[in-house]
Amino acid sequence: MTDINYEKYLVKEPVTQGQSDLRVQNRTFPPLVYMSSAQIPGIKYNLEFGWVWGMPQPNPYLDERVGEYEEILLNIGGDCYNPEELGADIEYSLGGQKLSIHSTSAIFIPKGVRHGPLMYKEFRHPHVRISILLGTGERKYIPIETSKPEKEPRDIDYEKYLVKKPVYEVIAGTPVKNRQEPASMTFMNRNLVPECDIYIEGGWVWGMPDPNPHIFDHVHRDFEEMVLHYGTNYEHPEELGAEIEFWLENQPLKLDKTAVVYVPEGMSHGPLIWKKYSAPHLEMAIVPGAGSLSEADPGGHQEKMQQKGKN
Repeated sequence: MTDINYEKYLVKEPVTQGQSDLRVQNRTFPPLVYMSSAQIPGIKYNLEFGWVWGMPQPNPYLDERVGEYEEILLNIGGDCYNPEELGADIEYSLGGQKLSIHSTSAIFIPKGVRHGPLMYKEFRHPHVRISILLGTGERKYIPIETSKPEKEPRDIDYEKYLVKKPVYEVIAGTPVKNRQEPASMTFMNRNLVPECDIYIEGGWVWGMPDPNPHIFDHVHRDFEEMVLHYGTNYEHPEELGAEIEFWLENQPLKLDKTAVVYVPEGMSHGPLIWKKYSAPHLEMAIVPGAGSLSEADPGGHQEKMQQKGKN
């Protein structure tokens, strides 16, 4: 019987860090940090989460900056029945080039490339913004006036780092009622952005899933994973709208708030069992280092389908 308490890998209490005295209206600000080295010592990832529920003021509220690590920015619409509709028109500068964002999307930011400002052109309905730093548990940026950005070729088209809409390739082995199907949304992988070695996918749940459970015990032998669940109440972003039992090794963890579970490589996780449902929520799998579906295998579905095909 192990004496490890796997609660140490569950983050339900967000923190805020490294924010200035800036105040921003109509969005979660400062953003809520659900993964950092302050919460899980030694972790090499930092995840910020927040809702936007109106035209942000000031606009823009993020200036140009430079990071020492790769970063993923996710813009995800809040309508579970129309998940690709972002609810806003955004202009974001990457490497000095303006990118237009109109739908649920993702941006890969290579280290050393200047990015920002962020400008809202139009707001239609609430949506989520998530930032994931890769390689560090602390969120630090270099002031643009003192930074030495990596040389940016003049002929590069930074549109190649923008995934304008998700693709659909993660399919559960069994049809599941009351959640996004037949496939969840893949926001980032190596096929979408060849320079990016991270797999990010997510799917909406809008009722008690049936069958329950539909995600069973599985292992990612070569990769770590972060599993994020968040609800749709932008006024209370910590509300999940469900109670989920998430098994990590031989210990059940209780997810009853917006939360991230960190799963070290080679660690058994699952099943996920929904105990209560009250409002739509999104389940997201983040697998750093795994650039393809076969490597990431979120939910363990691909391996199970392959085994089923051999029988």
